[in-house]
Amino acid sequence: MANVLFLFSLVMIWTMLLYHMFLMQGGFWHFMTFRDPISEWSKNMKDLPKVSVLIPAHNEAMVIAATLRAMARIAYPHDKLEVILINDNSSDRTGEIAQQFADKYSFIHVVQTTPAYAGKGKSSALNYGLTQSTGDVLVVYDADNTPEKDSVYHLVMGLLNDPHAGAVVGKFRVTNAYETLLTRLINIETICFQWMAQAGRWKWFNIATIPGTNFAIRRSIIEELGGWDEAALAEDTELTIRVYELGWHIRFFPAAITWEQEPQTLKVWWKQRTRWARGNQYVVLKFMRQLFSLKRKKIVFDIIYFFFTYFLFFFGVILSNSLFVINLFVDIGLEVGNITLILWILAFLLFVTEVFVTLSIERSEFNVQNFFTVILMYFTYSQLWIVLVIYSLYLEMKRVLFNQEVKWYKTDRFD
Repeated sequence: MANVLFLFSLVMIWTMLLYHMFLMQGGFWHFMTFRDPISEWSKNMKDLPKVSVLIPAHNEAMVIAATLRAMARIAYPHDKLEVILINDNSSDRTGEIAQQFADKYSFIHVVQTTPAYAGKGKSSALNYGLTQSTGDVLVVYDADNTPEKDSVYHLVMGLLNDPHAGAVVGKFRVTNAYETLLTRLINIETICFQWMAQAGRWKWFNIATIPGTNFAIRRSIIEELGGWDEAALAEDTELTIRVYELGWHIRFFPAAITWEQEPQTLKVWWKQRTRWARGNQYVVLKFMRQLFSLKRKKIVFDIIYFFFTYFLFFFGVILSNSLFVINLFVDIGLEVGNITLILWILAFLLFVTEVFVTLSIERSEFNVQNFFTVILMYFTYSQLWIVLVIYSLYLEMKRVLFNQEVKWYKTDRFD
Protein backbone atom coordinates (compact mmCIF):
# COMPACT_ATOMS: atom_id res chain seq x y z
CA MET A 1 0.00 0.00 0.00
CA ALA A 2 2.84 2.39 0.84
CA ASN A 3 4.36 1.86 -2.59
CA VAL A 4 1.03 2.61 -4.31
CA LEU A 5 0.60 5.84 -2.34
CA PHE A 6 4.17 6.86 -3.04
CA LEU A 7 3.71 6.19 -6.75
CA PHE A 8 0.52 8.26 -6.72
CA SER A 9 2.34 11.16 -5.07
CA LEU A 10 5.13 11.02 -7.65
CA VAL A 11 2.61 11.12 -10.49
CA MET A 12 1.00 14.23 -8.98
CA ILE A 13 4.33 15.99 -8.53
CA TRP A 14 5.73 15.19 -11.95
CA THR A 15 2.50 16.03 -13.73
CA MET A 16 2.70 19.54 -12.28
CA LEU A 17 6.42 19.92 -13.04
CA LEU A 18 6.03 18.86 -16.66
CA TYR A 19 2.90 20.96 -17.14
CA HIS A 20 4.73 24.05 -15.92
CA MET A 21 7.63 23.34 -18.24
CA PHE A 22 5.09 23.13 -21.05
CA LEU A 23 3.67 26.51 -19.99
CA MET A 24 7.13 28.08 -19.85
CA GLN A 25 7.80 26.97 -23.44
CA GLY A 26 4.54 28.53 -24.58
CA GLY A 27 5.22 31.65 -22.56
CA PHE A 28 8.66 32.05 -24.10
CA TRP A 29 7.16 31.67 -27.57
CA HIS A 30 4.51 34.28 -26.76
CA PHE A 31 7.20 36.65 -25.48
CA MET A 32 8.99 36.36 -28.83
CA THR A 33 5.88 37.16 -30.88
CA PHE A 34 3.42 39.30 -28.89
CA ARG A 35 4.71 42.59 -30.34
CA ASP A 36 4.24 41.50 -33.96
CA PRO A 37 0.66 42.80 -34.39
CA ILE A 38 1.16 46.12 -32.56
CA SER A 39 1.95 48.18 -35.66
CA GLU A 40 -1.20 46.91 -37.38
CA TRP A 41 -3.34 47.27 -34.25
CA SER A 42 -2.21 50.88 -33.85
CA LYS A 43 -4.10 51.78 -37.03
CA ASN A 44 -7.38 51.01 -35.23
CA MET A 45 -6.64 53.33 -32.29
CA LYS A 46 -8.42 56.42 -33.63
CA ASP A 47 -11.84 56.41 -31.98
CA LEU A 48 -10.77 55.69 -28.40
CA PRO A 49 -13.31 54.83 -25.68
CA LYS A 50 -13.54 56.67 -22.39
CA VAL A 51 -11.55 54.88 -19.71
CA SER A 52 -12.14 54.87 -15.96
CA VAL A 53 -9.11 53.84 -13.91
CA LEU A 54 -10.22 52.53 -10.52
CA ILE A 55 -7.71 52.53 -7.62
CA PRO A 56 -9.07 51.14 -4.33
CA ALA A 57 -7.07 52.52 -1.40
CA HIS A 58 -7.17 51.90 2.34
CA ASN A 59 -4.40 53.54 4.40
CA GLU A 60 -2.00 53.87 1.47
CA ALA A 61 -0.26 57.12 2.46
CA MET A 62 3.19 55.52 2.03
CA VAL A 63 2.72 54.75 -1.66
CA ILE A 64 -0.24 56.70 -3.05
CA ALA A 65 1.77 59.74 -4.16
CA ALA A 66 4.04 57.61 -6.38
CA THR A 67 0.99 55.84 -7.79
CA LEU A 68 -0.82 59.07 -8.66
CA ARG A 69 2.34 60.57 -10.17
CA ALA A 70 2.40 57.55 -12.49
CA MET A 71 -1.30 58.09 -13.28
CA ALA A 72 -0.61 61.74 -14.14
CA ARG A 73 1.88 60.55 -16.77
CA ILE A 74 -0.50 58.06 -18.42
CA ALA A 75 -0.30 58.51 -22.20
CA TYR A 76 -4.00 58.42 -22.96
CA PRO A 77 -6.14 61.41 -24.06
CA HIS A 78 -7.07 63.16 -20.83
CA ASP A 79 -10.48 64.16 -22.15
CA LYS A 80 -11.25 60.44 -22.37
CA LEU A 81 -9.66 59.43 -19.08
CA GLU A 82 -10.79 59.57 -15.48
CA VAL A 83 -8.66 58.26 -12.64
CA ILE A 84 -10.79 57.51 -9.58
CA LEU A 85 -9.03 57.05 -6.25
CA ILE A 86 -11.48 55.17 -4.01
CA ASN A 87 -10.58 56.15 -0.46
CA ASP A 88 -11.99 53.34 1.67
CA ASN A 89 -12.11 54.20 5.39
CA SER A 90 -8.51 55.42 5.51
CA SER A 91 -7.33 56.76 8.85
CA ASP A 92 -4.03 58.12 7.53
CA ARG A 93 -3.26 60.87 4.98
CA THR A 94 -4.33 58.85 1.92
CA GLY A 95 -7.28 61.10 1.12
CA GLU A 96 -5.33 64.31 1.78
CA ILE A 97 -2.44 63.30 -0.47
CA ALA A 98 -4.78 62.11 -3.22
CA GLN A 99 -6.76 65.35 -3.10
CA GLN A 100 -3.58 67.32 -3.81
CA PHE A 101 -3.33 65.47 -7.12
CA ALA A 102 -7.04 65.90 -7.81
CA ASP A 103 -6.64 69.66 -7.32
CA LYS A 104 -3.80 69.70 -9.84
CA TYR A 105 -5.12 67.29 -12.49
CA SER A 106 -8.71 67.60 -13.69
CA PHE A 107 -8.94 63.93 -14.73
CA ILE A 108 -8.00 62.63 -11.23
CA HIS A 109 -10.86 62.35 -8.75
CA VAL A 110 -11.06 61.24 -5.11
CA VAL A 111 -14.22 59.56 -3.81
CA GLN A 112 -14.98 58.36 -0.29
CA THR A 113 -16.80 55.04 0.13
CA THR A 114 -20.27 55.36 1.67
CA PRO A 115 -21.39 53.18 4.63
CA ALA A 116 -22.96 50.53 2.42
CA TYR A 117 -19.56 49.90 0.81
CA ALA A 118 -17.04 51.16 3.37
CA GLY A 119 -14.54 48.95 5.17
CA LYS A 120 -15.53 45.70 3.46
CA GLY A 121 -12.45 45.23 1.34
CA LYS A 122 -11.25 45.61 -2.22
CA SER A 123 -14.27 44.13 -4.01
CA SER A 124 -16.68 46.39 -2.18
CA ALA A 125 -14.51 49.44 -2.87
CA LEU A 126 -14.40 48.54 -6.57
CA ASN A 127 -18.17 48.17 -6.63
CA TYR A 128 -18.47 51.67 -5.19
CA GLY A 129 -15.97 52.98 -7.73
CA LEU A 130 -18.12 51.44 -10.46
CA THR A 131 -21.08 53.57 -9.34
CA GLN A 132 -18.93 56.71 -9.54
CA SER A 133 -17.35 56.01 -12.93
CA THR A 134 -18.53 56.83 -16.45
CA GLY A 135 -16.02 55.06 -18.70
CA ASP A 136 -16.90 52.39 -21.24
CA VAL A 137 -13.72 50.58 -20.25
CA LEU A 138 -12.68 49.98 -16.63
CA VAL A 139 -9.01 49.63 -15.72
CA VAL A 140 -7.97 48.50 -12.24
CA TYR A 141 -4.70 49.23 -10.46
CA ASP A 142 -3.70 48.52 -6.87
CA ALA A 143 -2.69 51.51 -4.77
CA ASP A 144 1.01 50.59 -4.82
CA ASN A 145 1.23 50.35 -8.63
CA THR A 146 3.26 52.62 -10.89
CA PRO A 147 2.18 51.65 -14.41
CA GLU A 148 4.33 52.61 -17.36
CA LYS A 149 2.90 55.55 -19.27
CA ASP A 150 1.56 53.52 -22.22
CA SER A 151 0.05 50.72 -20.10
CA VAL A 152 -3.57 51.91 -20.31
CA TYR A 153 -3.17 52.56 -24.03
CA HIS A 154 -1.97 48.99 -24.61
CA LEU A 155 -4.75 47.49 -22.48
CA VAL A 156 -7.32 49.40 -24.55
CA MET A 157 -5.50 48.41 -27.74
CA GLY A 158 -6.00 44.75 -26.85
CA LEU A 159 -9.74 45.27 -26.32
CA LEU A 160 -10.31 47.30 -29.49
CA ASN A 161 -8.47 44.81 -31.69
CA ASP A 162 -10.03 41.70 -30.20
CA PRO A 163 -13.85 41.94 -30.25
CA HIS A 164 -14.10 38.58 -28.45
CA ALA A 165 -11.97 39.74 -25.51
CA GLY A 166 -14.01 40.71 -22.47
CA ALA A 167 -10.86 41.73 -20.63
CA VAL A 168 -7.18 42.29 -21.35
CA VAL A 169 -4.47 41.75 -18.75
CA GLY A 170 -0.89 42.98 -18.74
CA LYS A 171 2.20 41.92 -16.86
CA PHE A 172 3.65 43.30 -13.66
CA ARG A 173 7.18 43.68 -12.35
CA VAL A 174 8.58 44.19 -8.85
CA THR A 175 9.79 47.66 -7.84
CA ASN A 176 11.63 46.52 -4.68
CA ALA A 177 13.10 43.33 -6.13
CA TYR A 178 16.52 43.83 -4.54
CA GLU A 179 15.56 45.15 -1.11
CA THR A 180 15.71 41.82 0.73
CA LEU A 181 16.28 38.14 0.01
CA LEU A 182 12.51 37.65 0.22
CA THR A 183 11.80 40.25 -2.48
CA ARG A 184 14.45 38.60 -4.68
CA LEU A 185 12.58 35.32 -4.36
CA ILE A 186 9.23 37.00 -5.01
CA ASN A 187 10.66 38.73 -8.08
CA ILE A 188 11.69 35.38 -9.56
CA GLU A 189 8.32 33.88 -8.66
CA THR A 190 6.55 36.81 -10.33
CA ILE A 191 8.43 36.45 -13.61
CA CYS A 192 8.31 32.66 -13.76
CA PHE A 193 5.12 31.51 -12.15
CA GLN A 194 2.85 34.47 -12.75
CA TRP A 195 3.31 36.34 -15.97
CA MET A 196 5.17 33.61 -17.89
CA ALA A 197 2.61 31.03 -16.80
CA GLN A 198 -0.07 33.47 -17.98
CA ALA A 199 1.71 33.77 -21.32
CA GLY A 200 1.93 29.99 -21.66
CA ARG A 201 -1.73 29.45 -20.90
CA TRP A 202 -2.67 32.13 -23.41
CA LYS A 203 -0.37 30.73 -26.11
CA TRP A 204 -1.45 27.11 -25.80
CA PHE A 205 -5.09 27.40 -24.70
CA ASN A 206 -6.20 31.03 -25.25
CA ILE A 207 -6.89 31.23 -21.52
CA ALA A 208 -5.73 33.91 -19.10
CA THR A 209 -6.66 34.83 -15.53
CA ILE A 210 -7.58 38.35 -14.49
CA PRO A 211 -5.01 39.51 -11.91
CA GLY A 212 -5.74 41.89 -9.06
CA THR A 213 -4.16 44.78 -10.96
CA ASN A 214 -3.22 46.03 -14.45
CA PHE A 215 -6.24 44.83 -16.39
CA ALA A 216 -8.99 46.39 -18.49
CA ILE A 217 -12.54 45.08 -18.72
CA ARG A 218 -15.58 46.21 -20.66
CA ARG A 219 -18.01 48.10 -18.44
CA SER A 220 -20.98 46.26 -19.95
CA ILE A 221 -19.57 42.95 -18.69
CA ILE A 222 -19.10 44.13 -15.10
CA GLU A 223 -22.62 45.56 -15.07
CA GLU A 224 -24.08 42.35 -16.48
CA LEU A 225 -22.26 40.34 -13.81
CA GLY A 226 -23.48 42.62 -11.03
CA GLY A 227 -20.00 43.79 -10.05
CA TRP A 228 -17.28 42.09 -8.02
CA ASP A 229 -18.01 39.23 -5.60
CA GLU A 230 -17.54 40.72 -2.13
CA ALA A 231 -17.26 37.27 -0.52
CA ALA A 232 -14.22 36.36 -2.62
CA LEU A 233 -10.76 36.97 -1.18
CA ALA A 234 -9.35 36.38 -4.69
CA GLU A 235 -11.90 38.52 -6.50
CA ASP A 236 -9.77 38.40 -9.66
CA THR A 237 -9.88 34.61 -10.15
CA GLU A 238 -13.58 34.49 -9.33
CA LEU A 239 -14.32 37.26 -11.84
CA THR A 240 -12.29 35.40 -14.48
CA ILE A 241 -14.59 32.39 -14.42
CA ARG A 242 -17.75 34.48 -14.63
CA VAL A 243 -16.36 36.43 -17.61
CA TYR A 244 -15.66 33.20 -19.47
CA GLU A 245 -19.13 31.92 -18.63
CA LEU A 246 -20.64 34.90 -20.44
CA GLY A 247 -18.91 33.71 -23.60
CA TRP A 248 -15.92 36.08 -23.64
CA HIS A 249 -12.25 35.28 -23.46
CA ILE A 250 -9.47 37.13 -21.63
CA ARG A 251 -6.40 38.21 -23.60
CA PHE A 252 -2.91 38.36 -22.12
CA PHE A 253 -0.97 41.28 -23.60
CA PRO A 254 2.36 41.90 -21.82
CA ALA A 255 2.98 45.19 -23.64
CA ALA A 256 0.99 46.76 -20.79
CA ILE A 257 3.40 46.85 -17.85
CA THR A 258 2.97 47.97 -14.26
CA TRP A 259 5.42 47.95 -11.37
CA GLU A 260 4.31 47.07 -7.87
CA GLN A 261 5.74 46.76 -4.38
CA GLU A 262 6.07 43.30 -2.84
CA PRO A 263 6.26 42.25 0.84
CA GLN A 264 9.69 42.77 2.41
CA THR A 265 9.05 40.72 5.56
CA LEU A 266 7.93 37.15 5.98
CA LYS A 267 4.99 38.18 8.18
CA VAL A 268 3.50 40.44 5.51
CA TRP A 269 4.20 37.86 2.78
CA TRP A 270 2.48 35.14 4.82
CA LYS A 271 -0.69 37.19 5.28
CA GLN A 272 -0.82 38.23 1.63
CA ARG A 273 -0.18 34.76 0.21
CA THR A 274 -2.59 33.18 2.68
CA ARG A 275 -5.29 35.47 1.29
CA TRP A 276 -4.33 34.48 -2.26
CA ALA A 277 -4.40 30.77 -1.47
CA ARG A 278 -7.69 30.99 0.44
CA GLY A 279 -9.18 33.04 -2.37
CA ASN A 280 -8.27 30.46 -5.00
CA GLN A 281 -9.49 27.63 -2.78
CA TYR A 282 -12.79 29.50 -2.38
CA VAL A 283 -13.08 29.73 -6.18
CA VAL A 284 -12.34 26.03 -6.62
CA LEU A 285 -14.91 25.01 -4.01
CA LYS A 286 -17.47 27.46 -5.42
CA PHE A 287 -17.23 26.33 -9.02
CA MET A 288 -16.36 22.63 -8.61
CA ARG A 289 -19.99 22.13 -7.60
CA GLN A 290 -21.00 23.64 -10.94
CA LEU A 291 -18.26 21.92 -12.94
CA PHE A 292 -20.46 19.94 -15.32
CA SER A 293 -23.01 22.70 -15.78
CA LEU A 294 -20.47 25.35 -16.86
CA LYS A 295 -20.94 26.29 -20.50
CA ARG A 296 -17.32 27.11 -21.38
CA LYS A 297 -15.28 23.92 -21.37
CA LYS A 298 -11.98 25.83 -21.43
CA ILE A 299 -12.67 27.26 -18.02
CA VAL A 300 -13.58 23.79 -16.75
CA PHE A 301 -10.00 22.85 -17.60
CA ASP A 302 -8.75 25.84 -15.63
CA ILE A 303 -10.83 25.00 -12.57
CA ILE A 304 -9.45 21.47 -12.66
CA TYR A 305 -5.96 23.00 -12.88
CA PHE A 306 -6.60 25.11 -9.76
CA PHE A 307 -8.01 22.02 -8.00
CA PHE A 308 -4.91 20.07 -9.01
CA THR A 309 -2.61 22.88 -7.82
CA TYR A 310 -4.19 23.68 -4.45
CA PHE A 311 -5.34 20.18 -3.53
CA LEU A 312 -3.83 17.23 -5.41
CA PHE A 313 -0.33 18.58 -6.07
CA PHE A 314 0.31 19.76 -2.53
CA PHE A 315 -1.29 16.60 -1.17
CA GLY A 316 1.13 14.61 -3.35
CA VAL A 317 4.15 16.53 -2.05
CA ILE A 318 3.07 16.12 1.57
CA LEU A 319 2.32 12.43 1.06
CA SER A 320 5.65 11.64 -0.62
CA ASN A 321 7.66 13.54 2.00
CA SER A 322 5.75 11.91 4.86
CA LEU A 323 6.17 8.39 3.51
CA PHE A 324 9.85 8.93 2.86
CA VAL A 325 10.54 10.27 6.38
CA ILE A 326 8.43 7.59 8.09
CA ASN A 327 10.29 4.90 6.17
CA LEU A 328 13.58 6.18 7.61
CA PHE A 329 12.44 5.18 11.11
CA VAL A 330 9.82 2.49 10.55
CA ASP A 331 9.81 -0.21 7.89
CA ILE A 332 6.55 0.39 6.00
CA GLY A 333 7.63 -1.68 3.03
CA LEU A 334 8.55 1.28 0.85
CA GLU A 335 10.55 -0.29 -1.97
CA VAL A 336 11.81 2.71 -3.88
CA GLY A 337 15.56 2.10 -3.73
CA ASN A 338 17.56 4.72 -5.62
CA ILE A 339 14.53 5.84 -7.66
CA THR A 340 13.61 8.43 -5.03
CA LEU A 341 17.03 10.07 -5.17
CA ILE A 342 17.09 10.02 -8.99
CA LEU A 343 13.62 11.54 -9.28
CA TRP A 344 14.43 14.16 -6.65
CA ILE A 345 17.59 15.23 -8.52
CA LEU A 346 15.70 15.31 -11.84
CA ALA A 347 12.91 17.40 -10.29
CA PHE A 348 15.47 19.85 -8.92
CA LEU A 349 17.26 20.16 -12.27
CA LEU A 350 13.95 20.60 -14.09
CA PHE A 351 12.95 23.36 -11.69
CA VAL A 352 16.25 25.25 -12.10
CA THR A 353 16.17 24.86 -15.90
CA GLU A 354 12.57 26.01 -16.10
CA VAL A 355 13.25 29.11 -14.01
CA PHE A 356 16.39 30.12 -15.89
CA VAL A 357 14.80 29.72 -19.30
CA THR A 358 12.13 32.10 -18.07
CA LEU A 359 14.55 34.59 -16.49
CA SER A 360 16.40 34.84 -19.80
CA ILE A 361 13.58 37.01 -21.17
CA GLU A 362 14.42 39.70 -18.60
CA ARG A 363 18.06 40.41 -19.30
CA SER A 364 18.62 42.28 -16.04
CA GLU A 365 17.49 39.21 -14.05
CA PHE A 366 19.68 36.68 -15.86
CA ASN A 367 22.78 36.78 -13.66
CA VAL A 368 24.98 34.71 -11.36
CA GLN A 369 23.41 36.08 -8.20
CA ASN A 370 19.97 34.91 -9.27
CA PHE A 371 21.40 31.48 -10.15
CA PHE A 372 22.21 30.89 -6.48
CA THR A 373 18.92 32.51 -5.44
CA VAL A 374 17.01 30.01 -7.60
CA ILE A 375 18.81 27.08 -5.98
CA LEU A 376 17.97 28.47 -2.54
CA MET A 377 14.40 29.08 -3.68
CA TYR A 378 13.83 25.38 -4.34
CA PHE A 379 14.80 24.37 -0.80
CA THR A 380 13.17 27.25 1.09
CA TYR A 381 10.60 29.47 -0.62
CA SER A 382 8.99 26.68 -2.64
CA GLN A 383 8.76 24.42 0.41
CA LEU A 384 7.24 27.22 2.49
CA TRP A 385 4.33 27.33 0.04
CA ILE A 386 3.41 23.78 1.10
CA VAL A 387 2.95 24.83 4.72
CA LEU A 388 1.05 27.95 3.65
CA VAL A 389 -1.43 26.04 1.47
CA ILE A 390 -2.16 23.59 4.29
CA TYR A 391 -2.77 26.48 6.68
CA SER A 392 -4.96 28.30 4.14
CA LEU A 393 -7.04 25.21 3.50
CA TYR A 394 -7.56 24.82 7.24
CA LEU A 395 -8.81 28.41 7.49
CA GLU A 396 -11.08 28.04 4.46
CA MET A 397 -12.60 24.79 5.74
CA LYS A 398 -13.14 26.45 9.11
CA ARG A 399 -14.89 29.37 7.40
CA VAL A 400 -17.20 27.04 5.47
CA LEU A 401 -18.03 24.78 8.42
CA PHE A 402 -18.70 27.59 10.88
CA ASN A 403 -20.07 30.12 8.37
CA GLN A 404 -17.46 32.70 9.36
CA GLU A 405 -17.38 36.17 7.80
CA VAL A 406 -14.61 36.77 5.29
CA LYS A 407 -12.08 39.38 6.43
CA TRP A 408 -10.04 41.09 3.74
CA TYR A 409 -6.38 41.75 4.56
CA LYS A 410 -4.68 44.75 2.96
CA THR A 411 -1.00 44.20 2.30
CA ASP A 412 1.26 46.42 4.43
CA ARG A 413 3.46 48.84 2.48
CA PHE A 414 7.09 49.84 2.97
CA ASP A 415 8.92 53.17 2.65
